[in-house]
Amino acid sequence: MTDSNYIKIFTGNFIIVQRINDALINVGINPVVKDESESGRLAGFGASIQGEQEVYIHKDEFEKATGILENIKKELQS
Repeated sequence: MTDSNYIKIFTGNFIIVQRINDALINVGINPVVKDESESGRLAGFGASIQGEQEVYIHKDEFEKATGILENIKKELQS
């Protein structure tokens, strides 16, 4: 297993991931969005079912990002 300075904070559909991505960028956090199905499609291994995306952030920004993520989850539940 390799050590990474990035932590996965969310897995979900494209729309929610984009909302989280935008909110994080607005406070100066640069997230990394990983999309396995899109990566496969671009490599020529097309998939008929779109998978979920994952959002990663640098571990030093975890505390700041957690509050933003909680606010978005509350917003989506109401």
